[in-house]
Amino acid sequence: MKKHIIIAGGGTGGHIFPALAIATALKKKEPDMDILFIGALGKMEMEKVPEAGYPIVGIDIAGYNRSSLIKNIYLPYKLIRSFFQVKKIFKSFKPRAAIGVGGYSTYPVLRYAQARGIPTFIHESNSFAGKSNILLGKKATRIFTASDGMEKFFPAARIVHTGNPVRKNVIANQISREEGIAFFGLDPGYTTVLVTGGSLGAQSMNEAIDAGIQLLVKSQIQLIWQTGKSYAARAAVHAVESKLIWTGEFISRMDYAYAAADIVVSRAGSVLYELCAVRKPVIFIPYPHASEDHQTVNAENLVKKNAAIMIADKDARNKLVLEILRLSKNKPEQELLKENIGKLAITDADEKIAKEILNLLDA
Repeated sequence: MKKHIIIAGGGTGGHIFPALAIATALKKKEPDMDILFIGALGKMEMEKVPEAGYPIVGIDIAGYNRSSLIKNIYLPYKLIRSFFQVKKIFKSFKPRAAIGVGGYSTYPVLRYAQARGIPTFIHESNSFAGKSNILLGKKATRIFTASDGMEKFFPAARIVHTGNPVRKNVIANQISREEGIAFFGLDPGYTTVLVTGGSLGAQSMNEAIDAGIQLLVKSQIQLIWQTGKSYAARAAVHAVESKLIWTGEFISRMDYAYAAADIVVSRAGSVLYELCAVRKPVIFIPYPHASEDHQTVNAENLVKKNAAIMIADKDARNKLVLEILRLSKNKPEQELLKENIGKLAITDADEKIAKEILNLLDA
């Protein structure tokens, strides 16, 4: 019989792109499979998933707001409402399994599936598991992890260390540096730095680059600067002032951006695994308010292996531009970072996950 699979999660590209990679790997193995995504209404998965060719249904769910306790007043209501919405979706779609990749919709979807005896699969992309995934992991059929040593969070017998799914266009990137730079209208004769705060942008990184942009340009450093929506207009002024600066709120073709970049400045969520695959010298600025500060843990794991540089978010404004300038002049260090980060790449995580899921469902 044709399998019906639900994939739940989203919120950021770090959850959405691995989810899409898993969906594509499953469809490659069983082309007649029906896959339905469930996301949180108002979040970016509601746009990105249909763009990739998959159907998605939104539910009313939000996460715990750490910065404003008053905003959590409606959280119990939304959680209860989301369970009724999930129940309706399951009754109509009749899934054989549910896969959670992180994000607000994962918890109610997998919790409901577990209550109904439907196999559930979790992908944990971080080195420090979130509370929801820890709870769901107690009854999950399998937990796929990007990092090793996750037995402190999940039942060891159910863990499969697969790595983190990486977009195929990133792994199979045949774009040359010159083609990448031309895509952004820049000059191949200059050192090129990709600054990306993720799909939503990063305030501290944006402000640090903004404050030091004249020094970067004077030092003949050119930028591919993904700002996020809130900072896009302000950054665009600099792009008008200098031909060495490309800015935009979102980069849809990261394969070109990675090809162009000599150095990358990034947050340290699941994009970290893409950076391993593309073998770039990276300066990580972990997002300090991520749950359990998992981005710092992610980055520290690479720093210990001499595979990346890390600057604390609070130090970005004073240190980031100076670190970019220092690293840009140190070619041997760039090569060492590239070699070490490349050793950590896992490029077939999506295929491993798809194979394990299908083997268990067909058993």
